[in-house]
Amino acid sequence: QVQLVESGGGSVQAGGSLSLSCAASGRTFNSYVMGWFRRAPGKEREFVAAIRMSGGITYYADFVKGRFTSSRDNAKNTVYLQMNRLQAEDTAVYYCGVAPGGSSESVYRRESGYDYWGQGTQVTVSS
Repeated sequence: QVQLVESGGGSVQAGGSLSLSCAASGRTFNSYVMGWFRRAPGKEREFVAAIRMSGGITYYADFVKGRFTSSRDNAKNTVYLQMNRLQAEDTAVYYCGVAPGGSSESVYRRESGYDYWGQGTQVTVSS
């Protein structure tokens, strides 16, 4: 059974940094794609970033380019989201998901592309 566990959320002032982790278990994920989404209060869940576990190609939402970086450790089945220059608008619950590889970028920018999700971790940025 696939399980995803996020960690690393917390509270930070605007301009600060946080690093999230997502540890996956239940199978080998080398050919998969791991994605990060977030849900802000009163809003729908939106795409943040994704990384192909094979090759490390990354995709980002426009609003995080240059501020957030996704990386992976295949040996640990873990992906990371380094978030710098955080803004109040980044306040949300952040979720990681896992999707089968082999599809185009557009698939991984949609929730429907993912089969499993973690429980989420809260990120709060105060201005």
